[in-house]
Amino acid sequence: MKNIAVIGAGKFGTNLLNTFAQLERQGRCHLVAICDINPETLKTQSEKYRVNGYLDYREMLTKEKIDGVAIATPDPFHREPALYAAHLGKHILVEKPMDTTVEGCLEMIEACNKNNVLLQVDFHKRFDPYHREIAKNVREGKIGRVEYGYVHMEDRIEVPAKWFPSWAPKSSPVWFLGIHFFDLIRWILSSDGKKVYATGKKWKLKSLGIDTYDSVSAMVEFRNGAVVTFDVSWILPEKFEAIVNQGLRLVGEKGVIECDSQDRGTRVCFEQEGMMTYNLGFLSETQDKFGRIEYSGYGIESIADFVYNLEYLEKGGSPEQLKKAISGLGHDGLEATKIAVAVQRSLETGQVEEV
Repeated sequence: MKNIAVIGAGKFGTNLLNTFAQLERQGRCHLVAICDINPETLKTQSEKYRVNGYLDYREMLTKEKIDGVAIATPDPFHREPALYAAHLGKHILVEKPMDTTVEGCLEMIEACNKNNVLLQVDFHKRFDPYHREIAKNVREGKIGRVEYGYVHMEDRIEVPAKWFPSWAPKSSPVWFLGIHFFDLIRWILSSDGKKVYATGKKWKLKSLGIDTYDSVSAMVEFRNGAVVTFDVSWILPEKFEAIVNQGLRLVGEKGVIECDSQDRGTRVCFEQEGMMTYNLGFLSETQDKFGRIEYSGYGIESIADFVYNLEYLEKGGSPEQLKKAISGLGHDGLEATKIAVAVQRSLETGQVEEV
């Protein structure tokens, strides 16, 4: 079994830790260590998951016997730990965006190729069964050539204002949210981005002392001719019924596909929490017959896929064949970042920008 470590044990890092701990119970991997720069988070998580904890990822990667590492640091801070891990021969799963620069993505890809290690990006929307069915329908030509489409992805304001106020100014809804759908639409269409025009607002968050975009609207033309508009924001009111509101619509010559990725059909209202909707497709928590928590959903499957891929390689599987079958390699991370970088550039210039 492969030894796995996690860098970044906070909000989404917990999802990684839960997945690897569950796979360890199944005999699929060993969760051996975690790293986080917050001493309190590190103490809590290392005790909870009964693993060694480190404040410095360099120390962890050199001291521990590690085969693969998952990186869940904030958006702008993926590159350095990934490069360090690659040069030590560690396989890598990195959260989106792979990096916030094209140069950083290329550097990561080169380092992983040079050291013969896997570089996988956790684009979990590709694992959503609804999205997979959409991709299948589009690729089978059921709606003909896609002419245009629309995507929205919006977070409640607590995400930048309360969860990540220290680093939100170093990011934007383009990087935190848009990158998900830039990759998903590119994957569904089997086409890379070509050019972009974007506009954005800095009103609400700036008034709270957080200098980043509230919202961004970006029109992206893909190389196959499809034009898709992406509206992303993270200023929805805290009383909105879900942390994330999201959906997509694609129109082709022969049909249309619509998907409400937020409202999966169940709405509840509790005295304390108010109105809520569930997305159990992303993450579902149940108990087995021994009372142990079990996690399922595409938010778990996309992480577990990293372990399955390492198992395949350990059993003598072909790296070339794996790269043909895997969903979300370094190249995919690069292409999604190219779109996001062009969006950011268009926000600054006010012009149409090439991807």
